[in-house]
This record gives sequence, structure tokens and C-alpha cells, in this order.
Amino acid sequence: MVSWQMRGVGLFTRLVYRRRYATAAAGLRTLNRPKGPSAPPASLAATRSTVNGFPVYRVGEAETAVIYLHGGAYTSEIVKQHWSLIGFLAEQTGCAVHVPIYGLSPKHHGLEALDLVSEVIRGLDRPCHLVGDSAGGGLALLAAQANRGRVAGLTMIAPWLDLTMSNPGIDAVEPHDPWLSRAGLRPVADAWTGGLPLDDPRLSPIHGDLDGLPPTQILVGTRDITLPDCRLLRDRLPAGTTLTYHEEPGAIHVYPLLPVPEARAGRRAIVDHIRACS
Repeated sequence: MVSWQMRGVGLFTRLVYRRRYATAAAGLRTLNRPKGPSAPPASLAATRSTVNGFPVYRVGEAETAVIYLHGGAYTSEIVKQHWSLIGFLAEQTGCAVHVPIYGLSPKHHGLEALDLVSEVIRGLDRPCHLVGDSAGGGLALLAAQANRGRVAGLTMIAPWLDLTMSNPGIDAVEPHDPWLSRAGLRPVADAWTGGLPLDDPRLSPIHGDLDGLPPTQILVGTRDITLPDCRLLRDRLPAGTTLTYHEEPGAIHVYPLLPVPEARAGRRAIVDHIRACS
């Protein structure tokens, strides 16, 4: 038995990762597979409410709120790695972590998810901190853009910022990403639009208004096809935006969620950013 905690991202990748999005056909298979359960594990104490017809779970009872938006290319359900990070954030920050279970493609689309998150934000008594990974990171930025003044801080872990995936810098990174490829993600992106253009700023936040964002944090690995757009966002943010930006050398997609040593510093940085913004 190999101890993932004692080894690096590279070994974890070789043992565990399969390129689910290697081809368009693979992406379509993922898009059309039955969705699994989304409830938190029994070991994680959570309360459930309903907003816009979708479940929203809350871990913790504090008034200070974090909203966590899970990744999965907008088509895969929340999984145990997400719940592990959610529990960690609730424990370490002392905040209540709210988790909207937004509808997934192909049955649901992006504007529905944005409406749900915005409704959860508006239902809170005070400004919240948004955290999201991968697709959830892109959704977190969209929600921050749509709810200026109601968001105290923003953390994005390898966010999917542009459904067009047209950044020429992806060409150099894609061969080194063991998990993601544009070919497999394109049908997923198309399904998420609800008929809107891929570059609609309500779906691809890199094309939206970047003024007036709260203190922002970005974490990304250098073997991740989201890296070029993370760099582009870093460079496009107005000078007045408080930005904490970190690239982890050699790390793969959403490394802070993985059971590897590199995740520890990433998780701690997220906690520190939430505390600083609270």
C-alpha cells in the first residue's frame, strides 16, 4: 500500500488519475452518465435547506459565512474530497460553510447556477466569502461579479475562467496536464451554455467586468490547463484589487483537494485568506 500523504503529486497522479476528458467522446460519456448522490457524509454534521428548488447544506453555525462551490466541469457531482475541504474550512476558520448543490449539465445550465448562488448570497445577513474549485471557481468569480458589495473575499482554486478555452498559452501546458484536455471539455462547455455564446460574461468570467472585486486569492498548479487563464486574470485585475496569487510548481489540477503534501500549504493559505477577509 502506498501512502499518498508521504509522496508527491507525481506519484499520486500515476496511481490514481485517469484522463476522463481526454477526447470528445470521453467528455460526452462523462456528461451523459447518471449523477450520483450529493449529500455530505454522515461523519460531517450539516443542516439542509432548499433555495430555488436546490439543496443547500450548511456546515457550522456561525454568523460569518463562507459559500463553497464545488468543481466537476459543471457536470459531475460534489465528492468526498470537496466535503473534506469544506469540513476543514469550517473547523479552521470558525465560519459556517454553505454549500449550494447547483444543477448539473446537461439537464441544467450556467445561468440557473448563477441565480442559485446569488440567491444564497442575498439570503445572508452579512457579506460572505466565496470559495470555489475548478468549475466552481469560475462560478465563484461570476457570483462575485454579480453581487458586488455582498462578497467580502474570494478564493479560486484552479478556476475554469473561460469556456472557450481559446488562450494560446494552453497549448504549452496541455501536454503536461494528466487529467484535463480541451477536446473532452468542449462538449461539456457547450452543454452548460443553455444556448448562449461560450464567451458570454455570465458564463466565462474572464470576459466580464473585473472592477470592484473583493480581496481575491488564486491557487493553481503549473501542470494544469487552467494556468494560462489564471495568469491572464492575474494580469487583467485592476491595480486596486488586493490579490494573493500562488502557483505550485509541478502541481496538477485542484491540488489543495488532493491527499498530497503540497495540499497542506494550499489549505492553510485558504484559511488565512478567509480569516483576513472576515
